[in-house]
Amino acid sequence: MSTDDLMSLASDHGTSPMQVGVVLLLDTSAGLDPTLLVAAIGRRLPGIPRLRQLLVKVPIGCGRPIWVDSANFTITDHVSVVACPGPGGMDGVLSVAAGLVRVRLPRGRPLWSASIVTGVDEGTSALVVVFHHVLADGVAGLAILGELAGEGAGSSDAGFPRPAPTRTQLARDAATRGLGTARNLPRTIARVGQALRQLRSSIGGQASRTSLNRPTGTRQRFKILSRDLSVIREVAHSHNATVNDVVLTAITGSLHHLLAERSEKTDDIIASIPFSSRDRTTARLLGNRSGAIPLRLPATEEPGERLRAIAGITKAARASPPGSSTAVLGPLFRLLATIGLLQRFVDHQRVIHTFVTNLIGPQSMVTIGGFPVVDIVPLTVVIGNVTVSFAVFSYRGKLTITLVADPDTCPDLDRLHLLLALELDQLSSSPGSPGVGEGPFVS
Repeated sequence: MSTDDLMSLASDHGTSPMQVGVVLLLDTSAGLDPTLLVAAIGRRLPGIPRLRQLLVKVPIGCGRPIWVDSANFTITDHVSVVACPGPGGMDGVLSVAAGLVRVRLPRGRPLWSASIVTGVDEGTSALVVVFHHVLADGVAGLAILGELAGEGAGSSDAGFPRPAPTRTQLARDAATRGLGTARNLPRTIARVGQALRQLRSSIGGQASRTSLNRPTGTRQRFKILSRDLSVIREVAHSHNATVNDVVLTAITGSLHHLLAERSEKTDDIIASIPFSSRDRTTARLLGNRSGAIPLRLPATEEPGERLRAIAGITKAARASPPGSSTAVLGPLFRLLATIGLLQRFVDHQRVIHTFVTNLIGPQSMVTIGGFPVVDIVPLTVVIGNVTVSFAVFSYRGKLTITLVADPDTCPDLDRLHLLLALELDQLSSSPGSPGVGEGPFVS
């Protein structure tokens, strides 16, 4: 396990497991036999070793937890079939997904699950995949998707399951890694310094007190908003910005207006933004190689001016080494977890208002088990006292934003959904942007 993996593991406390997922909407108009789809997924698993491995602790002095092959692995322990609740459609799928992503995956098995949702619409089914964050970050998740969408019989099963390493092997490996850690100490110290400077410059103080931060419970609700990616990209380019900058600009504006309607005022929103230290990886090299940077983003001003300001802030953040913030936050979270204070910290923190994660997915059609994937919706969970978060994913020229909220502490999610749509429309028609005739938003 990497230090970034350890941070994900240490953060898994309280009512919300550190789990993420995705909804793959499948074209099953040719007919669906769930058992054949399960078998097709099973054929791809040898190419993704981590999906058939357990995370196990090692004896004292033998290093970090390790991944070992699960001798009793059975795909039917991980893939199930459920019927879409009435009246069906994407709302029904999201209702199923909201329950699945919050069911804590058992540590005695590989840390993932998949559910085939039948009867979504005529000729449409869904595959809801959930995995623990320690298994993969966003970039690694794309590698998993790429392997599952591969054609053919998949990789060989030869050698599975491999025996777990002996205590002597673990101790020898831990000693070797210890020497490497000592040699890299100057680099580690420099990384800590970079992290402190990065966190100090990007936050600049505590988050303002708002109703966006309240201890969350066990329930969760999703809403999705979709846009033509080419339109958002044109808006970004016309302001010398990125697609992510446009999304952040719309999110900060919508949260500002939502708070105003709640009779609250804040001039900025602090959002935790993940930055990966790698552009791509393979299905055989998963785990986490990323860090999160809290960015203080302006929530007021005219949308175009706000976009230009946010573009400058994110550009400065990208100039720092990716993931360097983990050098400080990782040890801090592990220390708090060890002394039993992590949950209190995340339930009462005043560092951020929200989480926003953004991934660029495939821009051409992929298939799973021979079924075309017509849409992909990212999933995440509400954590600690952050009542609403955002997951963004682009696929086949379409940008999808998933709003995830605790319905008890954010009962006006529908209103936020509308405000976010209006913000995106206003950005698309602001001075300096191309004229757009998008029509109503897709939900």
